[in-house]
Amino acid sequence: MNHDSYPDDYIRSILTSVKTIAVVGASANDVRPSYFVMKYMIDKGFRVLPVNPGHAGKEILGQTAFASLADLPEPVDMVDIFRAASAVPAITGQILAMDPLPKVVWMQLTVRDDDSAARLEEKGIQVVMDRCPKIEYGRLSREIGWNGVNSKVLSSRRPELRTGFQSFGIRR
Repeated sequence: MNHDSYPDDYIRSILTSVKTIAVVGASANDVRPSYFVMKYMIDKGFRVLPVNPGHAGKEILGQTAFASLADLPEPVDMVDIFRAASAVPAITGQILAMDPLPKVVWMQLTVRDDDSAARLEEKGIQVVMDRCPKIEYGRLSREIGWNGVNSKVLSSRRPELRTGFQSFGIRR
């Protein structure tokens, strides 16, 4: 995979197939990016499990936080990493110890580790680096266009509406 540029179909296939997400580095602080990404993904119907050792056993957005990936009570489809790039190799080791393995590992904006990506891809795990699932979901569903942002997605199709506030969905 060329991690400098992802085709829209690659990102779309991930966001339409994933149901459960573990957010490593989740924060209970409502002004932190991990908090509002979690909130957005929950609002879009994803099951989100926060991972943060400092909040283990407490709730973040109504979800019980876990100390580590090994403590998760259920399998996850995607691990979303909200940590510095220097922490990614250790997190990759934890991910590769999971059973079953997640389908996707997503590293947030500014987070990139090509060696870890290669290790994960060797095990059949899809990897996205230096991107935000909230932004990509909004771009592909055309919600982001409400703010005047160029989503680089042109379509004559009507958006797929779902229930709730700002509820466009991604077309398959």
